[in-house]
Amino acid sequence: MSIPIFIAAAICEIAGCFAFWAWWRLEKSPLWLAPGVVSLILFAWLLTLVDTQAAGRAYATYGGIYIAASLAWLWLAEGVRPDRWDVAGAAVCIAGASIILFAPRGA
Repeated sequence: MSIPIFIAAAICEIAGCFAFWAWWRLEKSPLWLAPGVVSLILFAWLLTLVDTQAAGRAYATYGGIYIAASLAWLWLAEGVRPDRWDVAGAAVCIAGASIILFAPRGA
């Protein structure tokens, strides 16, 4: 169940941060900030649902998924297609996140 939570958290974090980006960099209305804050709160809450005993391990695993999700956002929301280097970098990050998430650990 952790992977869907990480994906949902990534969407919430990216959307929340983009709301601030839109307000500040794209000169959108300050009203963009309200859903942005709600989205960031939801992001933080979602990470607490990951089944792990250590917050740092959840954050480390999430980092790899966040990178891949950011490139999906780049393509789907901003209309910029990731290049082969973006895809290669994301693949390395997903591999690292998978090692952290699925490594056998003792009790």
